[in-house]
Amino acid sequence: MFDAVADTRTPSLDRFFVGVSRSVDHSRLWLLMAAVVALVDGRRGRQAAGLGVLAVGMASAVTNAGLKPLAGRRRPTRSGHRAVLGARQVRRPVSASFPSGHTASAFAFASAMGETVPWTWLPLHVAAGAVDYARVHTGVHYPSDVAAGALTGALCGWTVRRVAARVPTGSCPGRRAS
Repeated sequence: MFDAVADTRTPSLDRFFVGVSRSVDHSRLWLLMAAVVALVDGRRGRQAAGLGVLAVGMASAVTNAGLKPLAGRRRPTRSGHRAVLGARQVRRPVSASFPSGHTASAFAFASAMGETVPWTWLPLHVAAGAVDYARVHTGVHYPSDVAAGALTGALCGWTVRRVAARVPTGSCPGRRAS
C-alpha cells in the first residue's frame, strides 16, 4: 500500500500534503486552533482548548516516550529502495516510525476538542485525516503507523476528557463553580 501511494504521481497534491505535514510539526496547527477556539467560544472554548492541548501532550508522551522506543520500527523505504519523489519530501524524523506521533497528536486534539465543542468535531477530524494521509504521502510513515497513531490519539483524547469530567468543579485554582 505504501508503494502504491509513493508511486502515484500527484503533482497538484504534493505541495498541499507537504504543507499539511509541515503545519503540524511541533503541534503548531493545533496550538493555533486552540487559541482561536478559546477566543471565539468563551468559557467552553477555553476549556476545550485546554483539554485539546493536554491531549496533544499526552499523545506525544505516549507515542514518543512509550510506544516508539518499544516498536523501534524503521522509517519506510519504497520497494527497490527508490526515494520518495523530491516534491513530496519533508524533514525525515530520526525517531522510530511506529506509531505516527503527528497523527496521534492530530486525533488526540480532534477527539478532545471536538467532543467538547461539537461545531469543531467535523473540521478537526477532517484535518486529522489529512495529516494521517499526508504522513504516508510524504514518505515518512507506513499506513499501519498512521492507523496506530490515529487510535492512540483518539484514546488519549478520550482519556483526557474522562479524567477532566471527574475533576470536581472548584477543586482547581482558577476554575469557578457553575
